[in-house]
Amino acid sequence: MQRATIQTLAKAVKAQAPAQVRLLSYTERQARLGRPVSPHVEIYAFPITALSSITNRVTGTALSGGFAAVGALSVIGADVPDEVDIRLTDANKAFTPTTLVHQLTATAAKFSAQEALHYKKNDVWEAYTWAQYHNFNLRFAKALRHIGFEQFDTVSISGFNAPQWFFAFMGGLYLGGAATGIYTTNNAATCQYVLSNSNAKVVVCDDDAQLKKFISIADQLPNLKAIVAWKADLVAAGAAASAVPVYSFESFLELGQDASDASITDDFDKIHPGHCASLIYTSGTTGNPKGVMLSHDNVTFTTATVNSGFPGGAGFFTSTERLVSFLPLSHIAGQLLDIGQQAYYGFHIYFAEPDALKGSLGKTLKEVRPTYLLSVPRVWEKIFEKMSDVGRSTTGLKKSIATWAKSIGSEKSRLSEYGNSGGVPCGFSIANALVLSKVKDALGLDECKAFYSGAAPLTPEVVAYFASLDMPLFEAMGLSETTGISFYNYAHRWKPNSIGPAIAATEARVNADTNELQIRGRHVMMGYLNNPEQTAAAIDADGWLSSGDCARIDADGFGFITGRIKELIITAGGENVPPVLLESAIKEELPIVGHAMAIGDKRKFLTALVSLRVVMDDQGAPTTQLDASVVRILTELGSSATTTADAYADPLVLQHIDDGIKRANLKAASRAQWIQKYKFVPDFSVPNGELTPTLKIKRAVVAKQYAQLIDSLYE
Repeated sequence: MQRATIQTLAKAVKAQAPAQVRLLSYTERQARLGRPVSPHVEIYAFPITALSSITNRVTGTALSGGFAAVGALSVIGADVPDEVDIRLTDANKAFTPTTLVHQLTATAAKFSAQEALHYKKNDVWEAYTWAQYHNFNLRFAKALRHIGFEQFDTVSISGFNAPQWFFAFMGGLYLGGAATGIYTTNNAATCQYVLSNSNAKVVVCDDDAQLKKFISIADQLPNLKAIVAWKADLVAAGAAASAVPVYSFESFLELGQDASDASITDDFDKIHPGHCASLIYTSGTTGNPKGVMLSHDNVTFTTATVNSGFPGGAGFFTSTERLVSFLPLSHIAGQLLDIGQQAYYGFHIYFAEPDALKGSLGKTLKEVRPTYLLSVPRVWEKIFEKMSDVGRSTTGLKKSIATWAKSIGSEKSRLSEYGNSGGVPCGFSIANALVLSKVKDALGLDECKAFYSGAAPLTPEVVAYFASLDMPLFEAMGLSETTGISFYNYAHRWKPNSIGPAIAATEARVNADTNELQIRGRHVMMGYLNNPEQTAAAIDADGWLSSGDCARIDADGFGFITGRIKELIITAGGENVPPVLLESAIKEELPIVGHAMAIGDKRKFLTALVSLRVVMDDQGAPTTQLDASVVRILTELGSSATTTADAYADPLVLQHIDDGIKRANLKAASRAQWIQKYKFVPDFSVPNGELTPTLKIKRAVVAKQYAQLIDSLYE
């Protein structure tokens, strides 16, 4: 925001209305309007008695300095009856405010006959066109209205990615409501909290497990009007036991069959860009999740801005792209990409199987051949581990050719980094034909134009490996509070292990005292639902959002995350230690390690809890059976261990781990950051509560769970 221009405007208004003009702080704006306000909006207050003296009432009129009035002047309510407000946004960062509803309906009209949503039925790909997508949204909206759903009400959705997830999400928005996702891994108590906090009127879920969970808490939710299930077999039985009506997806749609389309579409103009569209409940590592309120403008601005940030406006997405939907839609990354970006660009979405992250994703990738892929570090790590296993088993001439080809791939990736030539090294066409293209083809990524990773940092080893395959991993950084993205790398403007430059129309800075990354822009959330104290703590009076990340921004504008503020360990000796760096170093030196958690806050020295990588059961909980890649590595050491108990009893394994942690210590910034002792624990998991749904360690939970074990390290 250009403060000088704003002040010029204020002076101009004062010249026409001599009374004092005041720029409201974020807190004042929130209190004045009775709801959170996007931080990018400037509000000036002045006495209503001066209204008649302002030329043209400045309503909708272009103002000097590149600013324009947004909406009409509005008289503030009874709390401050003598003032009006002017709301301004920077026209130099122009993207005409719109809503997801208007955006999607325009795209549906433009590509009506084109296939939009692809899904598997009896192991055969089928699809809904854009016209059918829009029609299902209308039908769902009619059914919602039939049961009493009104503007600003909320529909909650819990289930694996599917067309019905989209229909329920957009159907709620078509009525001017908001939608919120609930992780399928959430227990009943957390689900009850989210539904109560968001005042949900309808909950939509997929299978019997989810249905039973919501039926069990329905009697604690007085505002809940219906439960809708799209895959459950127990709908009839559940209806008898439920405190609210239970419907199959098809029977729910039938409720609105007598209503006309116009009964929904005629009210679209009542939906405004500043209204809340999505509630993203942050999984959090302590306490109840917070409901991040994202406006229509937050989402539509972000989708447009990401693409427009490319040099020359080339962008990345077109309507012909193919993307696989597998990241949880309850998380902002999946929601922004699969629903928001698709609504803007009109590309194809292919829904992966529910067990995608347990193994079936590879099959889907080979069938779909996506043109872009965004994933979390763990998926890239799994590919890296499997490919590394293949590499270790290769010998002779074949291994020599592969090693040479990867060196050429590394050089091509290096040349594509920011500031380099972008050229193609000598021998690349041969290396690509013999090795690199075959690897991509085997992974189903031969038509993929860019490979993205987000949610957590990648290790340098993984980044370097994919670079050697001519598959540079572009890291991105964002928060639920910034509509999913604030920084990102892209072709010829990337640096390894960087989060990239900030997206267009975003301001970013690093607090000189705390090294915390702060962000300001139209993509910053409206606030936390029903939580003004936390909102005020997150966003200051000037609209700067505190990210919680320690960072640095280099001379080229590229950001680098160095740790998390809340995760910083401050030892008894006053040493500030970012634990993620130590933990990543351990995992890099010891591929057999599943998780490592550094400990040492207010302690004399650092210790760690370490787990071995194991096979997970069908629910995603750890077993005692070592992962095949771990067994292979241990076999090379001369160990016959196949279980965690075997490994912990084998001196060869214990020495291997000890040596690896010593090597990791050498990467630390100082000796005070060395891990002095460690203990083994079972591998962390979401079902057991040690990891969030986005696979971040719940440090407080783990510390409490293993308090006695941790204390024993300091005895």
